[in-house]
Amino acid sequence: MINLIVGLLIFCLVGLLGLIIYQLQQAKAPFVIRDNFLGGGIGLVADFLDTLGVGSFVTTTTLFQVTNYLDDERNLPGTMNVAHAIPTITEALFFVTVVKVDITTLVAMVLAAIVGAVIGSEVVVRLDQAMIQRIMAIALIVTSILMAINKMGWVSIIAIHNNAMGLTGWLLAIGVGGNFILGMLMAAGVGLYAPCMVLVYFLGLKPIAAFPIMMLSCALLMPAVSLNFMRTKRYSLRGMLGFIIGGIIGVVIAATVVKSLPLAVLGWLIVAVSCWTAYQLWRSSVIQSK
Repeated sequence: MINLIVGLLIFCLVGLLGLIIYQLQQAKAPFVIRDNFLGGGIGLVADFLDTLGVGSFVTTTTLFQVTNYLDDERNLPGTMNVAHAIPTITEALFFVTVVKVDITTLVAMVLAAIVGAVIGSEVVVRLDQAMIQRIMAIALIVTSILMAINKMGWVSIIAIHNNAMGLTGWLLAIGVGGNFILGMLMAAGVGLYAPCMVLVYFLGLKPIAAFPIMMLSCALLMPAVSLNFMRTKRYSLRGMLGFIIGGIIGVVIAATVVKSLPLAVLGWLIVAVSCWTAYQLWRSSVIQSK
């Protein structure tokens, strides 16, 4: 089964990369070195931290705001899903073969996230800019709260006696339902890592089990929802190749060289910055509505 999953990940990686290159050719988008360097820098930082378990969407949203990366913030969820898909698949290839999780639990929760994300993306492409900004603002606040709870060690206390590497019965049903909802939110630009980690902890799985579940969920749902965002042209091609290459480099550095960092101070900094970004997005949505 693991070989099948690895083959599927490689297929998604190659297929999505080919589709992105095709979209760039169709759009006749000029290769702007400055844009690709900027995208590469954002991708490297975000996916480096993503591989260490911090998540990429909060970091990316903040960096997009600081650099004015997007002309139209309706494209925010789509751009993040498309740009981070290939680096996230690279992450999953590192973790899915290292951490052994019960295959029934892994497949069921991942499929639920994919279905939820596809349904969610159909909704997101119909939302206006102000609504997306408000959803992102709320999502950043919720994610910041979950990250803060994790940083304070409250979740770790609950998970200290967790020994399971799989779920059965009603616990599996809750896990599947929870990941379905998280998949829907992922399509709206809400990072899946922090809430999925909390969900896994509360269901009694070992903390390490969160990594293949959340990474494989994202690695397979992001290509699926990317098709919807590409079809409706609700994403930005600006610096896309640089973004992807930078993201892959960030993943490889984190997974093979760094592997772990003293993330306590950085984690709190990300919490604070995401709250500021949430305020900016909400403020912008209010202005848009007037």
